[in-house]
Amino acid sequence: MTQETKRQKFVRLAEARTNKILEMMRLLGNCSSKSNYDYTDEDIKKIFTALEKELKNTKNRFLGVESKEERFTLE
Repeated sequence: MTQETKRQKFVRLAEARTNKILEMMRLLGNCSSKSNYDYTDEDIKKIFTALEKELKNTKNRFLGVESKEERFTLE
């Protein structure tokens, strides 16, 4: 049996995790239906601020900069 290289492992995991995140973002988009959900402009702002902040934090980790993890909540 051939042992997986670090590159192969990275590609396998990065692709799977990125696709999972993209699918979750699409599912989050399903919450935009005003006929099914009630939300405010402030809720939307909080959600996208949190997503943008975490995207920036994740990118910084690849650049060698550590950041604090925070749990998201609307309330």
